[in-house]
Amino acid sequence: MTELLWPYLSLAFSAFISATLLPFGSELVLAGLLTQGYPALLLWGIATVFNTLGSVLNWYLGRQLLLFQHKSWFMFKPTQIEQASSQFQRWGLPSLLLAWLPVIGDPLTLVAGVLRVRLLWFVLLVGFGKGVRYAVVIGLMPAV
Repeated sequence: MTELLWPYLSLAFSAFISATLLPFGSELVLAGLLTQGYPALLLWGIATVFNTLGSVLNWYLGRQLLLFQHKSWFMFKPTQIEQASSQFQRWGLPSLLLAWLPVIGDPLTLVAGVLRVRLLWFVLLVGFGKGVRYAVVIGLMPAV
């Protein structure tokens, strides 16, 4: 039974990790499982949910981040936080639809936490954007 779950668990793990600030990509795992004949809709759901949950971790870390801004080891300068905040506020909540983008997506979710974006809106927008991204990946795969 557990042998049947490993492919799904590997996708869940890779999708979660790739949404954090750690460099990783889940699209290759998804594509590999698709070519092996696993059901696309189930893979899409797992990838979308766990990638969104990884972004929720970033959001949570962002919420906690400012608690440490007065510590000597804190890595961000107040001007950097101010700049990121003003950029996010300039584009607003719809910018969370782009949380799937490489390089800017993960920091965007962290900044959303710093700015205390409501979790419901965060999950809806980020989850939608990530779901569309995975749907496109699946749609671009050749039929097996």
